Amino acid sequence: MLKILLIEPYYTGSHKKWANDYRRLSNHNVKILSLKGQFWKWRMHGGAVTLADKFNKINWKPNLIIATDMLDFTTFLSLTRKKTYNIPAIIYFHENQISYPWSPNDIDVKKNRDSHYGFINYSSALSSDHILFNSNYHMNTFMNELNPFLKNFPDHNELDSINIIKRKSKTLHLGLDLKRFDLKKIKKKEKPSILWNHRWEYDKNPELFFSILEKVKNEGYKFNLIVIGENFSQSPKIFDRAKKDFKDELIHWGYAKTFELYAELLWRADILPVTSNQEFFGISVMEAIYCGNWPILPNRLTYPELLPEVNHKENIYQDEKDLYKKIINAIVNIENIRKTKLSSIASKFSWDIMVPVYDNFFSNVSLEYQIETNDKK
Repeated sequence: MLKILLIEPYYTGSHKKWANDYRRLSNHNVKILSLKGQFWKWRMHGGAVTLADKFNKINWKPNLIIATDMLDFTTFLSLTRKKTYNIPAIIYFHENQISYPWSPNDIDVKKNRDSHYGFINYSSALSSDHILFNSNYHMNTFMNELNPFLKNFPDHNELDSINIIKRKSKTLHLGLDLKRFDLKKIKKKEKPSILWNHRWEYDKNPELFFSILEKVKNEGYKFNLIVIGENFSQSPKIFDRAKKDFKDELIHWGYAKTFELYAELLWRADILPVTSNQEFFGISVMEAIYCGNWPILPNRLTYPELLPEVNHKENIYQDEKDLYKKIINAIVNIENIRKTKLSSIASKFSWDIMVPVYDNFFSNVSLEYQIETNDKK
């Protein structure tokens, strides 16, 4: 059994769930070192100093250290080098600030300060022994963006370092706690229900989602609408309009305050059209598929990777016209849709399958590191 330190500077939401689930289910002894999930930019700037101080004060030395992408891992390792100099260091990328599309309204974009956060991700990857990404798409986009990102700087671009990072990188998909949804399973009886269960932010492309549904509605097709997700103070204004435009179709609008309500709404829904312009994995999509939703996903981002190729023809759309046709087809053929079982698409990411994958990988890393260290003596 390994002693693993898992460092999460942004301990909230999916980051927190992933860390807690792995600690709970792993056969290794996992200790979480964290900070509250707020002020993400400050976490990337200063979180490493605070967390290094915390780690230096505890009388506990791990066999392995895993940090997530919100940590300036380079700074953390330098401030703890007396304890960490002989411990393998792994960074796990839930997202990254190089290939993530920034909001054009962000003040750091307007003042050309946004590249600093990407550089933290770059240097953290370079200083790690292993680099893990939650999808192949995520890993490939990060690698592809590194070259133009580094070329932005005036000299000493260190482009050769990209190959160093590539050699240390691999995909380790997220583990998901899907079995908990089984308790709320219900039989669908009402008219077709269309689902939105993402954050209420611009990168999820709500404008396309609601405009397509408006066309479907105007053509006379009947459906219910379930809109869940975290809505922030500066959410796109389209949500205000959509609440009025679809008042007769709405079953639920807004954040699900309990998991029980969230699970119940997912089981109640039937059709999941996704319009996102950004997705490194797709937790909400996998949860909805597990709960019996028929996915209609764009032929971009991580989605083609997550769906078996046999499902691409029916469940992957090529353009807006194809999206429109596939939504109508799902509504018209709702009885057949409800009989189709696609939960296995999501089940392969269930923690009961993924935990042994995680545990074995980390055990092998630790063993290889010990062998290399002994060979150097």
